[in-house]
Amino acid sequence: MTNRWPLRRIIDKGTAMAFAILQIISILLNVAITVIIVQAIMSWLLAFNVINLQNDIARAIWTTLDALTAPIYNPIRKIMPDFGAIDLTPMVVIIGIIILQDAILPPLAQALLG
Repeated sequence: MTNRWPLRRIIDKGTAMAFAILQIISILLNVAITVIIVQAIMSWLLAFNVINLQNDIARAIWTTLDALTAPIYNPIRKIMPDFGAIDLTPMVVIIGIIILQDAILPPLAQALLG
C-alpha cells in the first residue's frame, strides 16, 4: 500500500522525528490490514475444510494470527450484535483503520509538520 499523504518537508530534528513516527504508524496500520485479511482468508479455508488444524504449520499460523487480532476484535465483538455464523468484526476493524489513515492521520501530519 502506498502513502496516502505527502510528507516530504522535513525542517528540523523535531519535525523529522514526527515524520518518522507518522510513517511508522502508517506502516503498522498497513500491516494490521494485511494480517486481518490473511486471517479472514484462513478462517474461510478452515470453515470449508480446505486446510485443518491437524497440520502443525496451519495450527501455528492460526494461533499467531488469532493472538495478533484477538485484542483488536474482542472489544468490538462486545459492541456488535450477533449475526450468527457471519463475523463482521474484521470488516469493521478494516474500515476503522482506513478512516484513521485517510481522515485522522493527514490532518495530524499537517498540524505536526505544517
